[in-house]
Amino acid sequence: LLKECCTEHQLMGSIILANEGVNCQIAGHRTGVDAFMATVHQVPELAEVQPKISFASTQPFYRMKVTVKEEIVKLGVATNACEKTGVLVKPEEWNALIRDPEVLVIDTRNDDEVVVGTFENAVNPNTSTFTEFPKYVDSLVGMEDKKIAMFCTGGIRCEKASAYMMERGFKHVHQLHGGVLKYFEEVPAEHSAWNGELFVFDARVAVKHGPSGVENGTTKRCYSC
Repeated sequence: LLKECCTEHQLMGSIILANEGVNCQIAGHRTGVDAFMATVHQVPELAEVQPKISFASTQPFYRMKVTVKEEIVKLGVATNACEKTGVLVKPEEWNALIRDPEVLVIDTRNDDEVVVGTFENAVNPNTSTFTEFPKYVDSLVGMEDKKIAMFCTGGIRCEKASAYMMERGFKHVHQLHGGVLKYFEEVPAEHSAWNGELFVFDARVAVKHGPSGVENGTTKRCYSC
């Protein structure tokens, strides 16, 4: 159903289907994107899904691909993010949380993403893949009563990371609702606590927090390295 809609409206991108949920990254003309969201909302379980929207002057994807996987993003250990996750923090409340000196702010993304940009006061777990995140959590044993604030690009990795940390006994886990992309959309750039640009998984390479929300960045990627 979703792929047919994308084909009909000449949308490009990626759709991942798994038992734990759906992840869609698509791009095209606004009328096509609106039609896609209308189709998504026809599915009862997805009726309340809200998209994260940004604009690009050129098509950032090269094809339309639909895949079925065991996990939307692989953590490498069993966890159930469908049952319980961290407390969702609204973008407009995020700055106050991460500026609290008693809060441990965790960037759940990988090293190559963190070097492009991250939030002020954020700790880099120094992972090259998300499957290394549980090992980082091992290093936090004894801090189960610490207030945690975690974030990722769009919120998906935090769903699994927060669920895993809670299963490990961490009692006060919070996550940025909608990820950094939603933060860029809803928080005025002049109040941004983000340093640098945000790595994204398409031809734009990175976006920045600008006056209009999510704007194209200047970071380039060498595909020969």
